[in-house]
Amino acid sequence: MNAPAATTQPAVFYGHGSPMNTLEANRHTEAWRRSGAMGPRPRAILAISAHWYVGETAVTAMARPRTIHDFYGFPPALHAFDYPASGDPALAERVRALLAPLPVRADADWGLDHGTWSVLAHVYPDADVPIVQLSLDARREPAFHHELGRRLAVLRDEGVRIVGSGNAVHHLGRLARRPDAPPHDWALAFEAHVRDCVLRDEVAPLIDYEGFGEAARLSVPTPEHYLPMLVVLGARRPDDRATILTEGIELGSIGMLSFALDRAEA
Repeated sequence: MNAPAATTQPAVFYGHGSPMNTLEANRHTEAWRRSGAMGPRPRAILAISAHWYVGETAVTAMARPRTIHDFYGFPPALHAFDYPASGDPALAERVRALLAPLPVRADADWGLDHGTWSVLAHVYPDADVPIVQLSLDARREPAFHHELGRRLAVLRDEGVRIVGSGNAVHHLGRLARRPDAPPHDWALAFEAHVRDCVLRDEVAPLIDYEGFGEAARLSVPTPEHYLPMLVVLGARRPDDRATILTEGIELGSIGMLSFALDRAEA
């Protein structure tokens, strides 16, 4: 049975970019902030971050997840940043049940990494929505992660917002460390391709992203920042409308495309 529209949560993908976005106010963080008001307030968040990329499927199951500072070389204020959201062990068990018989380890060690809290610090600045993180399985193909989203989509009717955080374009080796650096042509081309597919609800080319050629190879040299988007797209409903929250290439090779999937207005 479908829940009333008043309780159904959107599924959202955020292009998180630099961890410094946690402390900054810019057009991307402002768009993230506005997205917190979309739909009804969630009772919890299931977060899929590029920065928990391991050789298994796992879910955080602790009541009080720690704030993980999984980076180096940034200002002390960022290393000291705390996002004290609670966990939700019951939601972790619900995730495990929905994904059965796939083995999903209940994790008591990880916590919230910066892929999650750098964005949610703007979306829910009071850290007052419980969060459970789901890992990306480095052994598995893109289609597997899209299928995870499909199996977890029912959570949206249970008041859980499914949030992916990564970047559709993410090539640190081609980074230009100037804020005014022009975007690489291949980065522009691939972000536009992803954006168009999301708006047209054409997921097959996004699962088989390597078919886009050289622009895809350069934009996705490793898959961990791309896969959270596929989980979110797996949770898409036939009556969802895609809304672009923000987009653009930063530092030459980091795509900030962010979008929400929500019920189309009648």
